[in-house]
Amino acid sequence: MATDIADYIRRLPKAELHIHIEGSLEPELMFSLAAKHGIKLPYADVEAVRRAYEFHNLQEFLDIYYAGAAVLVERSDFRDLMFAYLKRAHADGVVHSEIFFDPQTHTARGISTGTVIQGLTDGMAEGKRAFGITSELILCFLRHLSEEEAFKTLELAMPYRRLFIGVGLDSSEVGHPPAKFERVFARARELGLRVVAHAGEEGPPAYVTEALDLLKTERIDHGVRSEADPALCKRLAKMQMPLTVCPLSNVKLAVFKKASDHNLKRLMDLGLMVTVNSDDPAYFGGYMQDNFMAMAEGLKLTSAELKTLAANSITASFLPEPAKKQWLARIEGVAA
Repeated sequence: MATDIADYIRRLPKAELHIHIEGSLEPELMFSLAAKHGIKLPYADVEAVRRAYEFHNLQEFLDIYYAGAAVLVERSDFRDLMFAYLKRAHADGVVHSEIFFDPQTHTARGISTGTVIQGLTDGMAEGKRAFGITSELILCFLRHLSEEEAFKTLELAMPYRRLFIGVGLDSSEVGHPPAKFERVFARARELGLRVVAHAGEEGPPAYVTEALDLLKTERIDHGVRSEADPALCKRLAKMQMPLTVCPLSNVKLAVFKKASDHNLKRLMDLGLMVTVNSDDPAYFGGYMQDNFMAMAEGLKLTSAELKTLAANSITASFLPEPAKKQWLARIEGVAA
């Protein structure tokens, strides 16, 4: 039965809307790039890195995440990172991906914004040629840094404006409310950029409300803590505001103890537009297929519910309407 479910999930065309490209850096590529650049890692081997992937909260994960990113130096490194992710995503039935990247993680190390963006778009072009998968970039501001630094990051990215479609907000949530970046997001909207933001993962439901009211986001990344505020849930359902939920990430970071405790199905039953995504798959133990399977098995989702999750991902994407209609029709035609 599990094999049948896995095959069905893989055959459903899906969009991934919550993936941090730096979080797809597998230990094997990390060691390869470290050797290329003569960088000494604080781990003896690949298995030692994997053993280090035991986190108790978001900050413990971020500490290792930023250390790993140090091996990304040249344009070709970012190309290789992107292509490796798209290859994995394609194998899981992902047909379109809207991918977060953190320029501040790299500019702080002396890597130019252009090196990052051009390398990533090189990989995206290769992925499209090889697999037919379409993709877009979303520039994320690190919320533990200042508003001033976010404005500077946006300015440095402007020469490459045609290469990314939106902005987001990630990194340590607690203590860094969306309100901190209200003016930056207003400027991004003036520039015609799409806007999304992490809210309601470790932070309270109030952060989700701030993201809606102050940042005027088009999607809420995570949003699982919205459940604690019934009025907010009703509002999200009425708006059909997409939540880009990351099940394995939530379990790995102890937002939920285990997959069967996850509130994804409860949110769906409340009428919210929920999507499934992998977040930082190299660190959290799974790409899209693994996340869908965790929810299918842990929450006993029906084939109809799995199809709804796939359709939600396409609907919530920033794809042009004709492409959305095409993929939605394909999803509808997939037999369980």
